[in-house]
Amino acid sequence: MKISGFTFVRNAILFGYPIYESLHSLLPLCDEIIIAAGKSDDDTITYLKSLQQEKIRIIETEWDKSTREGGLIYSQQTNIALNECKGDWCIYLQADEVLHEDDYNLIIDEINTANTNPDIDALLFRYLHFYGSYEYIGTGRQWYRREIRAFKNKDNVISWGDAQGFRFNEKNKISKLKARQINARIYHYGWVRHPRTQNLKHKYTQLYYYQDSEFNINSAEAQKNFDYNSAYQLEKFNGKHPGIMTKKIESDREWTKYFDRARLKKKPLLLKLTDRIEKSTGWRIGEYKDFIVVK
Repeated sequence: MKISGFTFVRNAILFGYPIYESLHSLLPLCDEIIIAAGKSDDDTITYLKSLQQEKIRIIETEWDKSTREGGLIYSQQTNIALNECKGDWCIYLQADEVLHEDDYNLIIDEINTANTNPDIDALLFRYLHFYGSYEYIGTGRQWYRREIRAFKNKDNVISWGDAQGFRFNEKNKISKLKARQINARIYHYGWVRHPRTQNLKHKYTQLYYYQDSEFNINSAEAQKNFDYNSAYQLEKFNGKHPGIMTKKIESDREWTKYFDRARLKKKPLLLKLTDRIEKSTGWRIGEYKDFIVVK
């Protein structure tokens, strides 16, 4: 059985994506990795080519500047890479997501099991959302807790919305994939960047969610620091990061050591209540699901 990895990226260097770590966490599992690499304001494409990995194939793209609503450009770019995947299964990582080597055997075992089960289209991975530093993870309903990151490569699977999940597209009839929950983890580092880099990325991202937003990466606004106070609840991370992240974590200590969780926003009363219910019962009230859960 052949497995394809795929992703998309643009401005990986400018916005501090752990793209090296993400790709190298995926390489041991895949026979090929397809990257939709958008024309960037930095040397992202040159950098990707310098990796010189035989399994990696780069598709250079131009982002459609007219697609500036709801993050739809992200699914468009994801689909460019997905359409080139030749494997029987696909594993998807965004450029700020990293797999743990301790989960490799589990992932392969789960794919092999699901491959012979016609009632399973995809696999759900659990999320660890790091915030402000590598020592804290976001908890509670403010953070999505699982998403599809591996699926059978059928011609009618598409990336959906802002590329958080996937759907079937059968002659323009859209439906959800049936997905089995597994214990493999996605280490999501999208909220761990130098405060200035995080501000730049956060402001720039708005351009692709809101048609009327404006932002100049050379402006004074771009030089500001991100406050890192947008989370309501964090917990100390007592686990082990992927080995591929060791050097980056050590290098980033020069600024992560200043993160102060005491600056977080006060959690609204309703959120406190629903989080308390979830903690005691496991039920997340009104959880948005990009999938149909099957066993």
